[in-house]
Amino acid sequence: MKISQDTVVTFHYSLQNTAGEELESSRGGDPSAYLHGTNNILPALESALEGLEAGAHTEVELAPADAYGERREGRVQKVPVKHLVYRGKLQPGMTVQLNTSEGRHPVTVTRVGRHSAEIDTNHPLAGQTLRFAIEIVDVRAASADEKAHGHAHGVGGHHH
Repeated sequence: MKISQDTVVTFHYSLQNTAGEELESSRGGDPSAYLHGTNNILPALESALEGLEAGAHTEVELAPADAYGERREGRVQKVPVKHLVYRGKLQPGMTVQLNTSEGRHPVTVTRVGRHSAEIDTNHPLAGQTLRFAIEIVDVRAASADEKAHGHAHGVGGHHH
């Protein structure tokens, strides 16, 4: 089965910057899964995977505009620490999740105070050209529930 609208794609990936540093990887854990055609992953990455089958390997390079955008100045703000989701001691340079009315968003801590923190709301990978190395593990038809919910269920996907 080829990757197309309403297929659930299970895949392993590693993500590098242009200097060759590994930024993320699913290898060594469960593969990731997404519902194709619902913008669950970066749209340019989803387009690059269209038509591939289980067992395929591909490399995709995305410019900042096709990934997480360019870095924008003036995106630093002060927020109460209670709105941040993190483990351990909050420190400058950490990537944490910011709870917002639209859900959680990754942000970078720039300064830490007693009750508040200064954060950079640019996506941590904004401004970077990214290289994905992807191995398609499985492609299957989405269930009616997955289509209705707009995301993959099960290992690597969403758990209700």
